Amino acid sequence: MAKPKKTVSSGEFYFDQVAADRAVAFFAECLTHTTGEWRGQPFVLSDWQAKIVGDIFGWKRKDGTRKFRTVFIAVPRKAGKTTLAAGLALYALFCDGEPGAQVINAAADREQAALCFDAAKGMVQAEAMLEGRSEVFKRSIIVPNTGSAYKVISSEAYSKHGLSCSYIGADELHAWPDRELWDVLNTSTGARRQPLTVVTTTAGFDKHSICYEIWDYAIKVRDGIVQDPAFLPVIFAADQDDDWKDPATWRKAHPGLGVSVKEDYFAAECAKAQAMPSYENTFKRLLLNMWTESDVRWLAMDAWDKCGGDLPDLAGRECFAALDLSTTTDISAFVLAFPIDGTVHLLPFFWVPAEGVYKRSKRDRVPYEVWLKSGHIEATDGTVIDYDVIRKRINELSEIYQIKEIAIDRWNATQLATQLAGDGFDIVAFGQGYASMSGPTKELEKLVLGQQLNHGDNPVLRWMASNVSIEQDAAGNIKASKAKSTERIDGIVAGIMALGRVIANQEPVEIYASGAFTFI
Repeated sequence: MAKPKKTVSSGEFYFDQVAADRAVAFFAECLTHTTGEWRGQPFVLSDWQAKIVGDIFGWKRKDGTRKFRTVFIAVPRKAGKTTLAAGLALYALFCDGEPGAQVINAAADREQAALCFDAAKGMVQAEAMLEGRSEVFKRSIIVPNTGSAYKVISSEAYSKHGLSCSYIGADELHAWPDRELWDVLNTSTGARRQPLTVVTTTAGFDKHSICYEIWDYAIKVRDGIVQDPAFLPVIFAADQDDDWKDPATWRKAHPGLGVSVKEDYFAAECAKAQAMPSYENTFKRLLLNMWTESDVRWLAMDAWDKCGGDLPDLAGRECFAALDLSTTTDISAFVLAFPIDGTVHLLPFFWVPAEGVYKRSKRDRVPYEVWLKSGHIEATDGTVIDYDVIRKRINELSEIYQIKEIAIDRWNATQLATQLAGDGFDIVAFGQGYASMSGPTKELEKLVLGQQLNHGDNPVLRWMASNVSIEQDAAGNIKASKAKSTERIDGIVAGIMALGRVIANQEPVEIYASGAFTFI
């Protein structure tokens, strides 16, 4: 038998060309595509895919085991990462020589995990040699003669203790709700001689996530800042300062451009992102693999920044207000909207508890202490917000400005709303559903794009604007989503509500009155 060709890299590692070629050949000789235009054709790896597979299985330690134990593959959508991940899992199941291999495909939910597994199952069922060696079930593939199994699991980590994984395929890590499943799976590999974890993911938007933590680590390993020879970073992505509209950037970020995804599709999606600011971050994140500030950024920050500048003298002016009361430990916001000569000027006020400001700054990664000193946020004594302070401040503001109405979430702040009504304010109970929020939400977007908004360059409001994600229903109605947004958006929600009252007082609407409250 001919000796394997080895290219020595250092005293610790060498490259086994035979092992690399064997792994690459497995894809073309044993696997076929199961969907799309290549259905039924051999799975011939693209050059970038073959490089990954060759590196994973070719690089060895002096004892003959694999060099790499964690592989982080970050590629945009439509690059073929699901089929690649399926092929890697099957190689680990059938060809890795691991006694009683336990191959796991994990994702945020079972449906996502099943995408990769179903691709793998289709490949096995299409190849008689593989199917003959295995038993295929709905969510598992068993290889009886080696005692090996390939299974699907999702993020309910509490039920995953007791595993002894030899191979972990972590799919779309950006969507995992927390790090618990990651920790449970990776601590399950201790009994294995050469365990392998392969992450396949696109970029996300939550920079407090396990995915961003590992992504940042991968960049440091790639750039030589951190030395970790067991970690293989593979990142295809545009940089933050790249021109996302330039086809050269598309080619840099997407290894499948022209093969798994067509350039005319890219051009159409880019044009859509330029026409619709709310789609810009979706394009950047999914097709250019760039981390963005929110899931679906509602407002483009360059357009927002063009709406700054000094506010005019607003004393004595008519305005419409809105109050968004958070929990007593978070931020509460009160926003005044002044419609003047075709421009709406926003004057926001924010409150936080005085205690825990440093902890809050560290948690949210924003300069609350600086904003307190500059007067952009007010602190109330204690560990919770004192609503009496807010009430007093609103009454003080009414001495300066003509507050025509105050919109308040009809399911929140009942006591404060009643108190303010008793102080003589016209309180409007404002719903948070699509019926109430969609119109003013779209109007605020329109004002920003048309530079008919002036927010006075308030830094807290800008931070909140950058956090906003939107929800959309089947009818095309939209609303800001606190659940989907990465950070606090209370000031924007209050601004939308105030704008809703501006609109309502410009157009006839059907209303009915009850006591001191007007319901819409």
